[in-house]
Amino acid sequence: MQRMIAPEISTWPDSDFRLVGGSCGDCGATVFPVQELCPRCSRPAFGAVNLPAEGVLVSWTTQGFLPGAPYLGNETAKTFVPFGVGLVQLGDVIRVEGRLTENEPQKLQFGMRVGLTTVPLGTDADGNDVLTFAFRPL
Repeated sequence: MQRMIAPEISTWPDSDFRLVGGSCGDCGATVFPVQELCPRCSRPAFGAVNLPAEGVLVSWTTQGFLPGAPYLGNETAKTFVPFGVGLVQLGDVIRVEGRLTENEPQKLQFGMRVGLTTVPLGTDADGNDVLTFAFRPL
């Protein structure tokens, strides 16, 4: 069985898979993930909003070492494979940081189009395959 790392952050397993952010009903700020209070106006006026599934790569790097706790991947220091991490502008709505399916810098470009997808992260204590969101070049 598969599950998303945090079910509340996306519409997975819907066929129109999207990240779920929050939109402040008072000032219009958008956040990801949803927060209790708006970082712009400090009011608790958030409603859920599906974020765009495609965006533009603004910045990126390669995660070259095993992340620390509370990382849920099953790798060890010996089995860890570096992965790309990018900052993606989703429409004119928000910038989201996430994994990239590509980790070779020469294959990435500022402004390249990317789309939302999932990648395996590891296996939980119940034997379920855990997925996380990522962005892939289009």
